[in-house]
Amino acid sequence: MDTAVADQLSPAVPKPAHVPDAAVYDFDMFRDPALLRDPHERVRHMLSEAPPVFWTPRNGGHWIVIGHEENYLASRDTTIFSSEIIPSAHAAAMFSMLPPDIGRLPLPTPINLDPPAHTIYRAPLQSAFSPRAMLARKEEVRNLANSLIDAVIDQGHCDFIPEIAEPLPVQVFLKMMGLPLERQEEFRTLVHEFLAPIANPMDIIGRMRNVADAMKSDILSRQAEPQDDLISLLWRSEIDGKPMTYELMEDFGVLLFVAGLDTVINGMGYGIRHLARNPDLQKTLRANPKLITEAAEEILRRYTFTVPSRRVAKDAVFAGLQMKEDDRLMIFLPAADLDPREFTNPELFDMNRENKVHIAFGAGPHRCLGSHLARVELQVIYEQMLARLPEFRIDEAKPATFHAGNIIAIDSLAIRWD
Repeated sequence: MDTAVADQLSPAVPKPAHVPDAAVYDFDMFRDPALLRDPHERVRHMLSEAPPVFWTPRNGGHWIVIGHEENYLASRDTTIFSSEIIPSAHAAAMFSMLPPDIGRLPLPTPINLDPPAHTIYRAPLQSAFSPRAMLARKEEVRNLANSLIDAVIDQGHCDFIPEIAEPLPVQVFLKMMGLPLERQEEFRTLVHEFLAPIANPMDIIGRMRNVADAMKSDILSRQAEPQDDLISLLWRSEIDGKPMTYELMEDFGVLLFVAGLDTVINGMGYGIRHLARNPDLQKTLRANPKLITEAAEEILRRYTFTVPSRRVAKDAVFAGLQMKEDDRLMIFLPAADLDPREFTNPELFDMNRENKVHIAFGAGPHRCLGSHLARVELQVIYEQMLARLPEFRIDEAKPATFHAGNIIAIDSLAIRWD
């Protein structure tokens, strides 16, 4: 590896004895320069030279799964690959040592749980995020999208991420939760704070606490005076036959905030980036808007961007490799949906491809709960951008910027239509 590149990466750690040399591939999922320059091209390159499952010495050393079949199997096997990243006993001991002034640490339940507990705690959210419930919000989402386009349409250009992709899901979140839209800037600030790079693991504690505190008064008021919103619906729910608690309401609030914003922001960003780079596709979709649904799905496959974390719960052999209890493993979904073993010419955007079954929303019990809402938001923003704006293109003077980790995220996407 080039010395200049190596200097940009996290320190390498020694290879454990149970990891064979052939399974080692040097990749920093946070700092890899090529990943930050052009994420999915770097992912394609990695697929061409790394094994489907490999161990990297970066970021403390951990496994990364890039093959499609291997991602699918790892996502579904919760007995080996646990979403409880810190075992509950260890977490309890760690939390007991926190300074008293920090208060309770809200957790994004049920993402941090395994079945059967995961199934029990996910149940209250299932009906709220059903396809029918989310489809009922489509015109509401459309009106919000139009209001954001109205604000930029006459200037002939915008940075799509902060001006449209961020505020849209924030507004949808506020309306679903029954929070006033006047608090949009407050919650956008929380989004920026939450998604900023983490220098100290304790930072995430403060960020989750801030999100929960921002919703505290509304959570408490809905307990006494229910309304037609998601907070009130959750208060009426039972968990395994037991009444809802304020602590769990905090956990659900943090989950919905984190999962409902970051995913959609980046999904929109990659979609608009692809459209801006492909004027012929814009023409096709403008001429036949019914194809937007198919286009949105192929964009999700081509530019998958989430990387869930798992902890190896017990010694096991996976993909022919020995893994040890408490090893860390990353389910690298962006690579899975570009795996040439699964998709013919995966680098091509093809709405008519025979195999369209991507796993951009994950697989198994932790498949994204908000996928139906995300699809509505993605389809609507493509529809309205194409209907309201003339042909738009990438602003070559302002290259897109990215950051990486558990989300391969777009920070800035300058487009023009002047």
